[in-house]
Amino acid sequence: MHGRCSLVSGVTSVVGMALRPTAEMLRDPISYARLLSRVHDEVLSGEPASHAPRPVISQSWDRSLAARVDPDSKLPPQVYGRGELDDVRAAHPLAPVLPLLRETLVSIADDAQHIMIVTDAEGHILWREGSTGVCVRADRVGLAEGTSWAEEAIGTNAMGTALATGGPVQIYSAEHLVRTYHTWTCAAAPLHDPETGALLGAIDVSGPLRTVHPAMLALVTASAGLAEGQLRAQLAVRDERLRRTNMRHLEALRGEPGALLSATGRVLAAESCGQLPSTVEVRSRGGTVALPDGRLGELEPLSEGFLLRLHRAALPRSTPAPRLNLTFLSGGEPLATVDGREIPLTLRHAEILTLLALHPGGLTADRLAFQLYGDAGNPVTVRAEIHRLRTQLGSAVVRTRPYRLAADIDADFLRVRDALRRGAVRQAVAFFDGPLLPDSESPAVREERESLEALIRRVVVESADTEALWGFWDTSCGVDDPEVVAALCAALPAEDPRRSVALTHQARLAP
Repeated sequence: MHGRCSLVSGVTSVVGMALRPTAEMLRDPISYARLLSRVHDEVLSGEPASHAPRPVISQSWDRSLAARVDPDSKLPPQVYGRGELDDVRAAHPLAPVLPLLRETLVSIADDAQHIMIVTDAEGHILWREGSTGVCVRADRVGLAEGTSWAEEAIGTNAMGTALATGGPVQIYSAEHLVRTYHTWTCAAAPLHDPETGALLGAIDVSGPLRTVHPAMLALVTASAGLAEGQLRAQLAVRDERLRRTNMRHLEALRGEPGALLSATGRVLAAESCGQLPSTVEVRSRGGTVALPDGRLGELEPLSEGFLLRLHRAALPRSTPAPRLNLTFLSGGEPLATVDGREIPLTLRHAEILTLLALHPGGLTADRLAFQLYGDAGNPVTVRAEIHRLRTQLGSAVVRTRPYRLAADIDADFLRVRDALRRGAVRQAVAFFDGPLLPDSESPAVREERESLEALIRRVVVESADTEALWGFWDTSCGVDDPEVVAALCAALPAEDPRRSVALTHQARLAP
């Protein structure tokens, strides 16, 4: 830290626990906003502060001040004019999921006197919809389509901070660096490309301070998960189309080893190749490529993707992939087994396995460090942890360059996601034994945990399925959730003996 940034970092030792916008605090939003405003003034003036901002806020203020954002007078720059926006939107990869986001968020935002916003990866607002009255207020402060809300442009805000950190965040009142926005609250979550992992943009719900709701962050996070799921489904459709179009090229090899690759190098189909990585490096538009196991092949560009021809002389004997089971949805110790052999895991190793399972294409040391530790991540630390993990699980399970799992994976959290995508609500509940690695503070694991909980909760409540509701109520996530209990009581018929149990519990939850 240097310059003005040291003003923020210097207050973190004032109290043992930084302020968090809990539901209790938000019951009196005006008083909480006054407290945050006092902290904002104390920190930026360099005075001793009675409370420390949340770490995510402190770090964002540091970045914003380093970018010379003025807390006293700043409006976001206009990047796109009205005439340019249509073309930019049409070409953006989030355009196909906009109908889903509208269906999920706009009506809720409108009812709550909020607006839904979608940005690109640079923080430029491409779409904004919702309450007409709030849109008018937003126009006055530059919260409009075509403006830039990156941290370096307008300071701490949910959209810019979510893009900067790679995780969901809620920014409340004077947690905004720029004073103009102290009467606003916003919650945002980033969206990633399911094929490459690249950041695509962020979705945000913003509104006046007085209408804030503590559940908004969970709603935005769940909506981001749904949108990424739809992107994955659309990717699967494109993959299948590419396979059908180009399968004749693979068949023309007449049993010689080869594979069909996507334009980014993902393996879509293979013949007589033995074990292949999930992704092949395709930086060049053709020529010789080397696989991680030393085999060589030739890339032949196709209309979409590539045909990989492997040199048969170097083809190793095929061996079955190891079987990796991960049980991480419970309050107990995380459990992994490799081909039936139980492996004791530290929480950090469980976090790494979670992230690698969620990214089958693999992660670089830098990307894995960021997902594990945020901005404080160190790839050197990650490399050391991977070395220990490979010693435990075996080099055949955890591969390098990039780090990835080369095993048949059966993970309980992936089974829940798959069941929800198939609409198998009861099956999803049967797999869901509780939160994902509840003790983990890893930003990416926390995001997946909150997203999965919010998604299954929403699907179960909307299903009105008595067995699914009963099963979810029996978990730590559902037992004391008033909305889940109310839905269960409404769904159970009067003659069902479980209804009296649910009604008794509902009465205990009543204030």
